[in-house]
Amino acid sequence: MSEKLVLIDGNSIAYRAFFALPLLNNDKGVYTNAVYGFTTMLLKVLEEEQPTHMLVAFDAGKTTFRHETYKEYKGTREKTPPELSEQLPVIRDLLKAFRIPYEEKENVEADDIIGTLAARASQDGWKTKVFTGDRDLLQLIDSNTEVALTKKGITNVDVYTPEALHEKYGLRPLQIIDMKGLMGDSSDNIPGVPGVGEKTALKLLAAHDSLEGVYEHLEEVNGKKMKEKLADNEEQARMSKALATIHTDIDLVTTPEQLKRQEPDQEAVRTLFQELEFQSLLARVGGEPAEAEAMEELDVTVVSSWSEALEASPAAIVIESLEENYHHAAIVGIGLANENGIFVLPESVRRGEGFQDWAADENKEKFVFDAKRAVVSLAWEGIDLNGVRFDVQMASYLLDPGVSSHELADIAARKNGMQVHGEEHVYGKGKKMAVPEEAVLNQHLGRKAAAVLELVPEVRKELEDHQQLELLEELEMPLSVILGRMETHGVAVDESELRTLGESLTSRLDEMEKRIHELAGMSFNINSPKQLGEVLFENLGLPVMKKTKTGYSTSADVLEKLQTEHDIIPEILHYRQLGKLNSTYIEGLLKAVHPRTGRIHTRFNQALTQTGRLSSTEPNLQNIPIRLEEGRKIRRAFIPSEPGRKILAADYSQIELRVLAHISQDNSLLEAFQQNLDIHTKTAMDVFEVDRDEVDGGMRRTAKAVNFGIVYGISDYGLSQNLGITRKEAKTFIEKYFASYPGVQEYMDSIVEEAREHGYVTTMRQRRRYLPDITSRNFNQRSFAERTAMNTPIQGSAADIIKQAMVDMEQALQESGLHAVMLLQVHDELIFEVPEEEEEALADLVKNVMEQTVALDVPLQVDVESGSTWYDAK
Repeated sequence: MSEKLVLIDGNSIAYRAFFALPLLNNDKGVYTNAVYGFTTMLLKVLEEEQPTHMLVAFDAGKTTFRHETYKEYKGTREKTPPELSEQLPVIRDLLKAFRIPYEEKENVEADDIIGTLAARASQDGWKTKVFTGDRDLLQLIDSNTEVALTKKGITNVDVYTPEALHEKYGLRPLQIIDMKGLMGDSSDNIPGVPGVGEKTALKLLAAHDSLEGVYEHLEEVNGKKMKEKLADNEEQARMSKALATIHTDIDLVTTPEQLKRQEPDQEAVRTLFQELEFQSLLARVGGEPAEAEAMEELDVTVVSSWSEALEASPAAIVIESLEENYHHAAIVGIGLANENGIFVLPESVRRGEGFQDWAADENKEKFVFDAKRAVVSLAWEGIDLNGVRFDVQMASYLLDPGVSSHELADIAARKNGMQVHGEEHVYGKGKKMAVPEEAVLNQHLGRKAAAVLELVPEVRKELEDHQQLELLEELEMPLSVILGRMETHGVAVDESELRTLGESLTSRLDEMEKRIHELAGMSFNINSPKQLGEVLFENLGLPVMKKTKTGYSTSADVLEKLQTEHDIIPEILHYRQLGKLNSTYIEGLLKAVHPRTGRIHTRFNQALTQTGRLSSTEPNLQNIPIRLEEGRKIRRAFIPSEPGRKILAADYSQIELRVLAHISQDNSLLEAFQQNLDIHTKTAMDVFEVDRDEVDGGMRRTAKAVNFGIVYGISDYGLSQNLGITRKEAKTFIEKYFASYPGVQEYMDSIVEEAREHGYVTTMRQRRRYLPDITSRNFNQRSFAERTAMNTPIQGSAADIIKQAMVDMEQALQESGLHAVMLLQVHDELIFEVPEEEEEALADLVKNVMEQTVALDVPLQVDVESGSTWYDAK
């Protein structure tokens, strides 16, 4: 196989990807849209090009040797948005996982690295293909070198050979720099000759071959004014050509021969994709996890009956249920380890009174792995679990919230504990998932229980050293049991209401389809991107924003930019929203109703987010879209489990801003909340410099976006995208905010310094988030860590407060004798069901308990509403 070198312009492709895709982030708040776009391009290149050698080139810094010639080179470029800068280190991590080399060199640009390697490869007869979004690199084309230039989008490219370049522009490759010398390049702030555009430059070069030729034959140029412009700017034109010239002979240690392509580190790629939540790309990279080493067999006793030997405290117990959604799964086995040995309890033993009495006994000390799952799995068999004193998974999460896996095998490996096989190794995955033969299963159950028992002393000591044992024992572990009970109870659903809503949506969709067809002047399949693209861009003649491999792009970001171009666009966007509501939420929720209970049993993920917030899956009940009225109506289907009961919702008002006021001790912010002022109106007054009665709805909405943006460390770019304003306007808003609330600015600065000193930040309850990049020399990595340092104590403390409120409410309900049940937690909101006659008493109790959960320097405020459905309660 002959050598084929692929060179990728890293900054250019990342930049294109960032602006081509909406601003995505994973559940940890890491922005991912540029990484995702870059990855899709990379996978396509690997699949289609099959290179033997490969390199990605990056710019090393802002200044290059070109600045010595012209200080204003690239001087008009806006600062790279931090949301993009923060993704560049992740792209480098991606390349490491794929084992693709990358290069950056001080004082030169990525273009020069690519140019030098392409020239060397071409001299040796290698075929080379360059991927970039920058037309400057077209000058590198020769008989061995092609340039793939991205069009609108990322994976769509136009491939230029010498013939293709001549056909499109009538130029030879090196004439690209002559053209840039004449017309300049606004993106790089290369001045060129004022008044000379692309058409004029092409005409001049067609007549005179090169920039030098133009000046040698200046008298032959048509037009007196054009001659004068060329004559007056000759020095500037020659300088512009020099600036646009890619150097193909820089001092580069790397040679094409050293860039031999290696096989990716499949496990590293899989792990990174999982962290970034690139689920759709996981299947494309394949790769099975490596086979675990054979382990020495443990002495495991399979007991035939409950006995005194099993009663010894403390005991580690592992309740294993196979399916991921354990609400639908039977227990496949129980492992138990204590001072007397390692045991496996078969079904006959766990269904006996001895085990069930022991499990329910609060005084029998138990160590577990994943208390919530243990509680739920046993509850589905009618068995109570009490006396849980330690949860290894939750402890691991508190100690290392940033790691990608809290599976027991990985925890044991990190803590030098007993070696344990991963779950996929024992059970397989997907359709191949199955219970192994009895001997293998028993060894696995026993090994997990023994590992839990072994890990507890070490992990507990580590928590004590971090002042986090109280966080585990008084907050997270009681909460695990509460969440387990909430999951087991589930939420009652009116399936007929869901179906009625589905029928109503289907009818609306049919009406909208007719309206869209009328506006289009023809019938077509609205859900077919190909047909929709032809209707919009060929039949209706709307401006083409982006093209894909199969035709015109009709993605949401494209349609949003076209909203004012034609009445059909808002209709299509609304049609899609309603279609997603119907398929994802109506049909999805109907499928999630448990056949035995008639309820939905969502799973609360307690050990997932780095801020400590709970999330909800299978199905996600925290994410039902309520900005659309049609989405809000879905909550009508969530009802009390019995007649004569109501749904009650209690919502913390602006909890993160109140936490910010408490932590920052900003006098203006404290005063606003202490006087019960509307904080968004107050901020609007400060930002827009108006009196209270002059604040209109638009001003308040802007102020609200600024208030919450500050909490999340938003940049001027991010705020400009949220509000549809310029970055300059957004920057002004942020500056005025900090001028109005100087204590917030001081807090932001001080928390970053604290993070640099300790390497982590903490919430009010000592929850930690580690920030290893806070002292990085890499600006991009460091800036992301700084933004995270600012946000985590606020968001994490708010998460701790709502969790503590759940623990306090559970205790208050037990003491009150009320028959209310906590059903759901949705971010800053708790949902209950309650007998009608207890509704008022519960409302008073909830408001009192939640507002007194913690003592802040500003009052906590809870809004309580109730109704016959979740919809009516809001």
